[in-house]
Order: sequence, then C-alpha cells, then structure tokens
Amino acid sequence: MLSNTCKYAIRAVLYLAVNEKDDSKIGIKKISEDLNMPSPFLGKILQVLSKHKILNSTKGPHGGFSLGKKAHDITLLEIVQIIDGLDFFHTCVIGVKVCEHDPSKKDICPFHDKLDPIRDELHSQFKALSIGSFK
Repeated sequence: MLSNTCKYAIRAVLYLAVNEKDDSKIGIKKISEDLNMPSPFLGKILQVLSKHKILNSTKGPHGGFSLGKKAHDITLLEIVQIIDGLDFFHTCVIGVKVCEHDPSKKDICPFHDKLDPIRDELHSQFKALSIGSFK
C-alpha cells in the first residue's frame, strides 16, 4: 500500500514531533540511529519534506531537522501525497486501466464495488489524522 519511502517519512515526522523541544533541531545521524534507517536514504526523504515545508532543515554543527509547522497541522495524507502521490486513492488496486475511480465507467474491474468504499474511507482517515494525533 504505502512505499517504504513513505513509511520512513511518516516515522521520521512522528519521531520529530514526539521529540521536539522548543527550537531545537535533531541531527540526521540521531534520527537514523534511533529509527534504524539508512542515513543517506533518510536524508533524501527529509530534504523532500523540507522542500514542502513539512520540516525545517538547518545546516552546520548545530543543524538538523525540526517540524516546519505544528504536528496537528501535518496530516498523513499530506505526507503520502508528497512522497507517493495520490494514485493509490484514484487507480485500480489490481491495475486494470478502465477502472480509474470513475463511476461512469461500465467496464470496471471486479474489485471496484467492494474496494472503492474502503479506499474512500482510507483517504478520509488519512486526511483527518494528523501527526499530532499520534503524539
């Protein structure tokens, strides 16, 4: 469902939310060690999140990462959209081309009617749940 990159991103943002203290930054080495993630891969993910203002990034000896906005203002959907995009919520789960989350299509895949409501509910939950709700 979610890519490993997206799972890492959610875990890292949650880690920063749980460990935030005033204006302090947490270095990539500490984050990668505590979360058991490869530092170079994590660094790329955190830079993408910084580019989208989810995180703040500061270089230098006292640098590191911190949340770019309040944890309650960062939704799971926002992170998923930045890292994986929203295709999961709009395309067929088994890859049938005609089934593209469009009720007007007559040749929808056999899973469409059963999975479409679940996919819609998952989208709603990801939109409603913030990182702050897990702190």
